[in-house]
Amino acid sequence: MVEDNEFKQGIVLFFNKPLEWTSFDLVKKVKNTIEKYTGSGKIKVGHAGTLDPLATGLMILCTGRATKRISEFQNLEKEYIATLELGKTTPSFDRETSVDAVYDTSHVTEKKFIDALGEFKGEIRQIPPLFSAKNIRGERAYKLARTGGYMDMNPVRVSIRELEILDYSFPRVKIRVVCSKGTYIRALVRDIGQELKCGAYMTDLVRVRIGMYHLGMAQTIQEFEEKLKFFKQN
Repeated sequence: MVEDNEFKQGIVLFFNKPLEWTSFDLVKKVKNTIEKYTGSGKIKVGHAGTLDPLATGLMILCTGRATKRISEFQNLEKEYIATLELGKTTPSFDRETSVDAVYDTSHVTEKKFIDALGEFKGEIRQIPPLFSAKNIRGERAYKLARTGGYMDMNPVRVSIRELEILDYSFPRVKIRVVCSKGTYIRALVRDIGQELKCGAYMTDLVRVRIGMYHLGMAQTIQEFEEKLKFFKQN
């Protein structure tokens, strides 16, 4: 049987979060998998930064005593690859909700898009999405949003160090973003659409790096389960 002591002592794990899973879904699955294949009691597992259900990519999970390091990882710089669609908006700024408005895009050019990106480099004030895990007076903002409620979201200061186009296939554009913690890429996409006066929403998001840790270091939940199953049998 796999020894559970190392998980209790504390391990840092890197995962590629599946599409449509919440961050809590991944934490719960990892916790249950460890407890199942080690035969241990309860194992403490936490994550160092959420990803939206419609995002994939790198998540850092800590077990046991390593959960004390969570804030250390949360403060690290993040890198994302995002795809946005111009000329349409949704209430959630991504595919979670349906398109609620369509706008003219005839005035948009690649040069204007590049110019718009320039407005968001450096330190900026960003209004978080209502459809988010932002804690508002003890309640997650998305819970209010999904029941049709509304609340003014206070702007926060974030920093965007790098912002570039990877592929311009109008009306879809793929961009790379290197930013500080607390940056909402969906909100950045919304703001780019507003700057261009044509609207935009995010169709895809992948987190490819957290600090020095990159997506190539990550495992899938299936790979993790197979490893623990193998060690249990051997």
